Amino acid sequence: MINELITLIQSQEEELQRLLELLETQYKMIMSKDVFGLEGLVDKINECGKKIAKQEIERRNILGDNGITEVVNNSNNEELRENYNNIKRTLNSVISQKETNDMLLKQQILFNNKMLEIMNPRREIKTYNSYGNLSR
Repeated sequence: MINELITLIQSQEEELQRLLELLETQYKMIMSKDVFGLEGLVDKINECGKKIAKQEIERRNILGDNGITEVVNNSNNEELRENYNNIKRTLNSVISQKETNDMLLKQQILFNNKMLEIMNPRREIKTYNSYGNLSR
């Protein structure tokens, strides 16, 4: 079981590294405002996510009701412990990069919406409410 788990964790870490590379590419495209490149990257990121999810299901089937940290801590296998720590570091990097990309995308969308509003303002007639404030 331990050897099978080590192999699975190594495979999962390779996929997480690939996902991290794709997210870093996405970051560069966001910064250079390459919209068409971003669109092409979506399918690759989704495919990578599906592979990682399948591997996660395999891991849960191997471990059963036991948690991964429990198995790693109870085993005296140094290779398993090292691979587990590596995958945790990689996963934290992936999460950080994803959050950065999400924040930048939201910021760009907000900026684009404001610019569109400035270029094409609402044409409805504004009226005052009972408090003397403009209502839309």
